[in-house]
Amino acid sequence: MKNYEMMFIVKTTLEETAVKNTVKEFSDIITSMNGKITNTKEMGQRELAYPINKEVNGFYYVLTVEASNEAIAELDRKARLNENIIRHQIIKLDEE
Repeated sequence: MKNYEMMFIVKTTLEETAVKNTVKEFSDIITSMNGKITNTKEMGQRELAYPINKEVNGFYYVLTVEASNEAIAELDRKARLNENIIRHQIIKLDEE
């Protein structure tokens, strides 16, 4: 298992329950594939640096996870398919 950090931006036009369900969906992907979420950080609503698909604001979230390569690949695939996600980025954290 390796440590990863995923940052994603959720549309602000969604209801609060839809936003929470989107975050829970990503958490469930990791845990269902024997991964572990070590930290979840809700950074709140922020203005985007530039409009993305006519969206100017977004809810920012950061997940720190310990997971296999397969789980991260599935997480990346689901983030690309999810219409509620404006942008996402997954980075591998250094081993210390």
